[in-house]
Amino acid sequence: MTPSSFSNRGNISSFLAMDVMREVNMLQQTGQDICHLEVGQPSTRAPQVVLEAAGHALDSELIGYTDALGLDELRQALSTYYFKTYKVNVSPERFVITTGSSAGFILAFLACLDAGQKVAVTSPGYPAYTNIIKSLDLSPVAIPLGQENDWSLSVAGLHDAEKLHGTIDALLMASPANPTGTMLTKQALTDLSLDCAQSGRWFFSDEIYHGLTYSQEAVSALQVGDHDGLIVMNSFSKYFSMTGWRIGWMIVPPKMVRPVERLQQNLFISAPTLSQYAACAALTTAAQDELQKHVELYQHNRDKLFTCLQNNGVTNIAPADGAFYLYADLHSLSPSLESETFCAQLLKEAKVAATPGMDFDKERGARFVRFSYARASDEIDRAVDRLNGFLARFQ
Repeated sequence: MTPSSFSNRGNISSFLAMDVMREVNMLQQTGQDICHLEVGQPSTRAPQVVLEAAGHALDSELIGYTDALGLDELRQALSTYYFKTYKVNVSPERFVITTGSSAGFILAFLACLDAGQKVAVTSPGYPAYTNIIKSLDLSPVAIPLGQENDWSLSVAGLHDAEKLHGTIDALLMASPANPTGTMLTKQALTDLSLDCAQSGRWFFSDEIYHGLTYSQEAVSALQVGDHDGLIVMNSFSKYFSMTGWRIGWMIVPPKMVRPVERLQQNLFISAPTLSQYAACAALTTAAQDELQKHVELYQHNRDKLFTCLQNNGVTNIAPADGAFYLYADLHSLSPSLESETFCAQLLKEAKVAATPGMDFDKERGARFVRFSYARASDEIDRAVDRLNGFLARFQ
């Protein structure tokens, strides 16, 4: 006899970008040449010193459990990194090493919120935010962003959401953002952080795309107001090119260290030890020199892809201040275009994979497509050539 039903916690939307990637991988196994613009995975490898550190850890058999909060040397290295990068003093004791940023979200939500409480997220936004929130019996509140508000959240927008949905217990946001790449101004970030502090609202700042900026550096929430309701999440996946290493970190208020530690002990025990040793090397000067070349590559890719889309009539694109995405409005080509059909045809006919906007915005995403430019330069060149041919039909 089998159970008659499954938990509602698993009744969440799939991560569409990952579904597309799986389909593309299957097509590639049949010998097809596909350009990967669908997923935010750097084509660049982790820095050489990271690989060497991992090899040394393996040779030394330093791969047992660590303390739940993480290696002391990694937490100290992160504290030093924050002082050098952001000019803020953060005690190593406040850092929690996590299994990617995804585990950080889970730990933060479980430590700070109870079932039924409301978490505001921006829309479009990273789909896993909403799905994790729902699976933990929390209530997501989507705040729409678009050209009308420069793709940026404001305190007024947050207050408008509260008028519609009631008290919001936490705000989760990213700057630079996925899928738009848009970055908040320092003043906007300051205002939001202050409003959360004054309202007793948790402020979860996802800073995973820090380092991947092209005109000005991203501002950490720690720089504009470190308070007892602020939790910063980050990861070695994007800027550090370590997606598969599954290693990230949180910065939590002193009073939250022990509750988060207890949750980590019971849910994850500790983050992957091998990845923790490798991450220590990622924070060195030698690694930073190599990583800066990655940023230069992404900026070059962004400019090529942006020009291609603009020249072919895709003129409404969110400001790509950082990250490695272009979020493009298909209605500048034709008001009848829908992104799922467009992406399916683009993959089938031009062998270019992209992610439909419905993954990021259930209300208005049908008219948008996200293109990732985190690939090698030659792959972006091939994608541009194919897009030129494919988009010509709409002229």
